[in-house]
Amino acid sequence: MRASEGPFTHGEWLAAAQSRGELTPETVAHIRKWLEQPWYRAARPALEQLLARREVAELTRLFWERIPFGTGGRRGPMADLGSATINPRTIAESAHGLAVYVRQTVKEDALRAAVAFDTRLRSREFAEVTAGVLAAQGFTVFFYPQPRATPQLSFTVRKLGCHCGVMLSASHNPPGDNGFKAYWSHGGQVLAPHDLGIIACVDAAEEIPQLEFDDAVRAGAVVLLDAALDRAYVDAVCALSLAPQSRAIRALYTPLHGVGESSVWAVVRQAGFREAALFEPQRAPDGRFPNVPDHLPNPERTAAWEPAVVAAQAGGFDIVLASDPDADRIAVAARDAAGRFHCLTGNQLSALLCDFVLSQTQGLGRLTPEHYVIQTLVTTPLVAAIARGYGVDVVRELPVGFKHMAAVVEARGPEKFLYATEESLGYMAGDYCRDKDAAIGALWTLELAADLKAGGLTLLDRLRELHRRHGVHVESQVAREFPGPSGQAHIHSLLRRFRETPPASWGPCRWQRVRDYGRREVRSLPDNLVVGTLPLEAGDLLIAEGSADDCAVQLALRPSGTEPKIKFYLFVQAPPDAAVETRLDQCQALRSSLEQALEAWLAESPFRG
Repeated sequence: MRASEGPFTHGEWLAAAQSRGELTPETVAHIRKWLEQPWYRAARPALEQLLARREVAELTRLFWERIPFGTGGRRGPMADLGSATINPRTIAESAHGLAVYVRQTVKEDALRAAVAFDTRLRSREFAEVTAGVLAAQGFTVFFYPQPRATPQLSFTVRKLGCHCGVMLSASHNPPGDNGFKAYWSHGGQVLAPHDLGIIACVDAAEEIPQLEFDDAVRAGAVVLLDAALDRAYVDAVCALSLAPQSRAIRALYTPLHGVGESSVWAVVRQAGFREAALFEPQRAPDGRFPNVPDHLPNPERTAAWEPAVVAAQAGGFDIVLASDPDADRIAVAARDAAGRFHCLTGNQLSALLCDFVLSQTQGLGRLTPEHYVIQTLVTTPLVAAIARGYGVDVVRELPVGFKHMAAVVEARGPEKFLYATEESLGYMAGDYCRDKDAAIGALWTLELAADLKAGGLTLLDRLRELHRRHGVHVESQVAREFPGPSGQAHIHSLLRRFRETPPASWGPCRWQRVRDYGRREVRSLPDNLVVGTLPLEAGDLLIAEGSADDCAVQLALRPSGTEPKIKFYLFVQAPPDAAVETRLDQCQALRSSLEQALEAWLAESPFRG
């Protein structure tokens, strides 16, 4: 949409557009800054053209916000300019803010950083900008010249003793997105107070020194990494094998056009799974994700890797694995006894791998009460039940994000750490990195599946056994995307509505209390009165608790930290019962009624963006 032309200066037109409600005050403020400040001079010609053409919609898209740091760092749509997009200037600001803050905090002369990038469009370009900015600040930058996995960046920070690291990736987002993930010296993503300190330095960025990438390489300020680090990373993952005797499994793996062949596939091959194969149509590294349905490479969307499942069904494979583009998450589909494939949820695989790790460690005679596993508040309670069943500790009062789980390992020590997991297909183990890794998830999944196959069982059989032992647990996630400034306002309004006027019941479920981590309150329902406090601030997260018959029910809702979405997590839990199938039907029916109630609740506040 174009506003009408007029004889205004750019400043006058911006003021008029704001007064007419065409541009928000925040949008106008960001545009003025880019128009007036000298350090945005490179973008000024393109910006002036947009203003001359009165491109209201495009100006809003580019400047409606200052792109924030969330649970996964800074992530958003790519463009050539704009405060709300990933572009050379916002990448340079991010790198500059990180470099300045590290220099202020560490106070050492010989600073070191690692930089890697994935297969996304412009990732290499943004990685070179990042390296050039860090080098200009006096860092020695260890740079992967080819796309590599996010967990390998975490590994590299730790292996080379770096003070920080940067991964250029937007993980599973659409092809038009990219991102900047900042890592601290322990190999985990940046946490408070460092995140706030970095943001302050980013906001203060004006003129940004930057070395040309090739010049920095010739000067030795940027060091190109070779295959030695690749081998060290793969060795570190393979060293965590728990069942080296179990290799007889036919597996089909797809990297969804991402970096997974260099990490997941390298581990699978080195670990000795000779009956594994790559799914060729989605093998080639390509940031357009051409052979992924809808070009959306999120393995939580089973449609993204359904072509591999179809091929596996026809080809007689036992299991299918799919990693996201930066290979830090892994999804799995497994056959049932009748030969049909079922795509496991992240919660189901979290529970299966937790039981596998604990049972194997126990079988080796190494398990002690001092060992611990970690999960987040929105991950299935079945993980905690399994951990308690083995007599080990479980840390579960954590916000979303592996950076929080990495902080637990740093605080408690890695010696007794066994496993960390999150419902969004993430799994972390060992001491080689401090982030989720598709490679370790793939290794352990294949070992478990091969071990079960040798006994005539499947992953689904083991899941039923866990339900019999600990009670049936059924979960689902519903996400709604609301883009742009009106979408952000709508997400906040939905959270405010649930916080201030929570429902008394949904279908057969009666809500009894709500934990409000944003306000650190526990409130009784339906009166919504404060009855307690919470020790943890976990962002804008609400968890309602209720019951239906003898089943426990939870609903969690929060805004996504990396996408313009609000997410709802449903949990239904029945007590242990030998009649697993009957209980499973009961829980699934209850979940369906809750999903219908959620849809009705959302329909009461339609999005009019």
